[in-house]
Amino acid sequence: MIRRVIIGITALAAVLVAPAPAPAESATAQHSALVRTDTGWVRGETTTEGWQFLGIPYAQPPVGGLRWKSPQPVRPWQGVRTAQDFGNRCVQTASWDPGYDRPSHTEDCLDLNVYVPEGVGRRPVMVWLHGGGLTAGAGEDVVPDTFARQTGAVVVTVNYRLGAMGFLATAGLDGEARDGVSGNFGMLDQQAALRWVRANIARFGGDPGRVTIAGESAGGRSVCTQMASPTAKGLYRAGIVESGAYGNCAARTRPTAVAAGAAFAKKVGCAELSTACLRGKSAEEILAAQAGFDWGPVVGGAFLPVQPFEAYAKGAAARVPVLNGANQDEGRMFAFAQFDSTGTPLTAERYPSVVKAVWGADLGERVLQRYPSADYPSPTLAYGTAFGDYLMACPALRLGGVLASRGPVYSYEFADRTSPPFASLRNLGTSFDFGATHVNEVQYLFKHFGLTTPLNAEQRTLSRQMIQYWGSFIRGGVPRAAGQPGMPDRTGPVLSLRTASQGGNTLSTTVHQEHRCDLWDSAVPR
Repeated sequence: MIRRVIIGITALAAVLVAPAPAPAESATAQHSALVRTDTGWVRGETTTEGWQFLGIPYAQPPVGGLRWKSPQPVRPWQGVRTAQDFGNRCVQTASWDPGYDRPSHTEDCLDLNVYVPEGVGRRPVMVWLHGGGLTAGAGEDVVPDTFARQTGAVVVTVNYRLGAMGFLATAGLDGEARDGVSGNFGMLDQQAALRWVRANIARFGGDPGRVTIAGESAGGRSVCTQMASPTAKGLYRAGIVESGAYGNCAARTRPTAVAAGAAFAKKVGCAELSTACLRGKSAEEILAAQAGFDWGPVVGGAFLPVQPFEAYAKGAAARVPVLNGANQDEGRMFAFAQFDSTGTPLTAERYPSVVKAVWGADLGERVLQRYPSADYPSPTLAYGTAFGDYLMACPALRLGGVLASRGPVYSYEFADRTSPPFASLRNLGTSFDFGATHVNEVQYLFKHFGLTTPLNAEQRTLSRQMIQYWGSFIRGGVPRAAGQPGMPDRTGPVLSLRTASQGGNTLSTTVHQEHRCDLWDSAVPR
């Protein structure tokens, strides 16, 4: 996760069997793990938490002539398709995350997973878009079966194309640039998954009229982008953005993205931007050549006419409720990865030059004044604090402000500095103080990488409270937890999420000041 998130932010087949005799069409109607989708029957499995259906295709494999094309509808199949194993991960490198010790070179990856709690009736739905810097990760990164049971929601997790496979922009591949498709294939995959949900989720006991899109990091950025996309209109009723407002959710401009696409094509050996040449390259070759490029959505065209913040400010974006926030110590993970993990902790002597290299001489000098290394346990933590405020905390508050004029927006900050580092960091065996760093809140909501996080009694209580907050929002109400303050609407206080011994969940009016957002807001181009 460390490497995949940094790269993204800084650059940042199934067995068919004989047809079954007319089983029940709803998983919840007769407690069946056999469901008929609009393209065929799928057989999931019963778990201690309900039912799960894994690796269901929502679009044709984007291979051959469909590489760098808009996602195409799945062809119907005969018989019953087994849906008890995760599908392939989209093309990506290996990473330090559990289970990601080998790269994936598989393009047949446009699958989703459905988790259904016990009970009957139409359930609210949450569609989770994974993080990983838009270059890594998969829907299987979170297992939300317990979350589904505790909230009473049907949860869907999604794979989508990544890196160059998902975000290559050119002057025109088979005319794909005319309507803003080029460079946005991964985002269009997400919309195709949402259309699958609209068409099929009722068969799993979900309510297609109560869909919340949610995600963390690049998944949160995806939600931020989808809320500004006219072509996503009507596919959801609410959004959850966790640590996803970095860079003000901005997309690449088309000239910048096309220039990068040309440079990538040259690097992979297709200097003339030939469709046949690009589609003739192996996934291994594409993956090797994509390093060093910034991969992400592209503004311009029908998919994303204007930048997300501009769309929000002008009222051109979806007017839906939003739950939005970030973590108190977002930057510590990035600082650790840049310095301490390489055996070169940042020193007081190097601190000024590193700061000015990142933010320039003028802004860098102001950063040094506001974040003097002597005020922190180490220069690495000083840099991590500044970087986290700049990258995540203040953009999240900025997003809350621009969203406040067009509908309910509920603001939180995950501030449990006692939280155990998430699994990728725990596996490193380091004593580095990560605090409430990037990604850490995910393990309080779901089984991160399918693992049970070693939470103590207080942290388990906070986890239950966070699930209640998220659950009440997904069900269509104000985010609330039993015996706890409600999450504030619009601008003003922010709900700070902490364990009881650290002060508990409180409404804070000082988050903006704590993250020195006056400094970072003044540096945003107008």
